[in-house]
Amino acid sequence: MAENGGWTPDVIQAEAGKPLHLKLTSDDVIHGFAVGQMDMDAVDVEPGKVTDVTLTFDKPGIYTFYCTRWCGLNHWRMRGTIEVSGSSSDSESASPPLYVSLNLDIDAPHDATVIPTVQPSAINGQQLTMNNSITLSRDDYLAKSPYEIFDDLKTTSLTDEQRWDIVAYLWQSNTTPEALANGKQLYAQNCAACHGESGAGNGVFANDLAEVGKASTQTMTGAENMTMQKPADFTDPKRMLGASPALLQGKILRGGMGTGMPMWGSIFTEEQIWDLIAYIYSFQFEYPK
Repeated sequence: MAENGGWTPDVIQAEAGKPLHLKLTSDDVIHGFAVGQMDMDAVDVEPGKVTDVTLTFDKPGIYTFYCTRWCGLNHWRMRGTIEVSGSSSDSESASPPLYVSLNLDIDAPHDATVIPTVQPSAINGQQLTMNNSITLSRDDYLAKSPYEIFDDLKTTSLTDEQRWDIVAYLWQSNTTPEALANGKQLYAQNCAACHGESGAGNGVFANDLAEVGKASTQTMTGAENMTMQKPADFTDPKRMLGASPALLQGKILRGGMGTGMPMWGSIFTEEQIWDLIAYIYSFQFEYPK
């Protein structure tokens, strides 16, 4: 399975509106099966056992199926596509992702030049925000980094700590407890094995991924000038407070370059991506429990 490159077959044909019956099994370890952007529970695929799954697609398109269990270093290879044919009454064309509309270079450095000395508190920031009549539109929240909003507040008489507390509250006010809970679940299922439960980039696979990546570059031209990046540290304020939600959207949709991080654009819905991003920021800000 994952050690040999993924699912077999990795391309499946189906018709919209007609049931697709699948029989799944594993020849090594337990895997999970799910289809991206579909409302379905993941199905366990056990070694030596056949699991029946029936899927029905409402409209044509290309759907990605993937493994939901951390089955090994090559877990990210456990992907395939279901090509669904048929006619569609949906004539609307998809809008480009926000990071594309904003023409963001998601690989450019984006470090915050000023970082807080203590973790910003949304609780403290709430009263400060109300007292100073500070607001943040949804569009500005998505397009600007926490540091940019902090910098926008430099014309006030507030201290740096107070400004960061306000930023923490503004970020909290652009999400909900339900969205944070959903983001936390998505993170635990899909991100923690590499980025770590605490977000510090120290997941159980982090060091192994770096070693495998380093070895794989040795046969490549220019390998002496290449480095394999470890998973991003979401607890690093310099990196994270300089990143806007739109920039993080781009990184999640496309995947990490030089890290082994897969693209998630075909897996997560737009709502799931924003929920995940909101949760990732919680590694920087202190929110009410």
